[in-house]
Amino acid sequence: MVSGKEFRSTIRQPLPGAPKSKECRIVPAFTIQALQKNTCILPPPKCNVLKPRPPKSTQFRVHYKRGELPIALDANRRLSWKVDIHKLDYHHYLPMFFDGLCETEAPYKAIMCTVLKVMQALVKCDDMVGEALVPYYRQLLPVLNLYKERNVNCGDAIDYSQMRGENLCDLVNETLEILEKYGGEDAFINIKYLIPTYESCMMN
Repeated sequence: MVSGKEFRSTIRQPLPGAPKSKECRIVPAFTIQALQKNTCILPPPKCNVLKPRPPKSTQFRVHYKRGELPIALDANRRLSWKVDIHKLDYHHYLPMFFDGLCETEAPYKAIMCTVLKVMQALVKCDDMVGEALVPYYRQLLPVLNLYKERNVNCGDAIDYSQMRGENLCDLVNETLEILEKYGGEDAFINIKYLIPTYESCMMN
């Protein structure tokens, strides 16, 4: 009598005289090679969407090093303007300063929390700015969608970032509400299209 376990083990063994199996060749997915014999399909690479990516050198850094910006840092690292701020050429300097928000090293240092606070201040500075940003939601909001629900679960511990106004999840939701309030009648539907989990702060 042969037990069931022994019978199954004999089935898995190759037939006498059968050629030995070759190691599979690793090939990319969705190609003609994937249909060939003795091939193993390479899994798709991870997108690492939340992995930090070092920013490239910005025009702000280049012009700051040359001393071409109308700003200076005093001994206490406070910003001072060399010219009257009302006489600045905003078409020239504003894109450059926003480009500098990507920098992560002193004295250019800026992080995502800083960018969100700058965006809030920009929208609030004039009545028409919020509506002017609506066509650019497709570029601005996908990144906010990644961090909207990624709140820190610290249990019974104290989250001091909330007290300092540096909790990223809270800042994202606060920024979205400001964009809806100041963005006009088309703001909500555009936010909802790009961030489906967003709930209106105006309708509730």
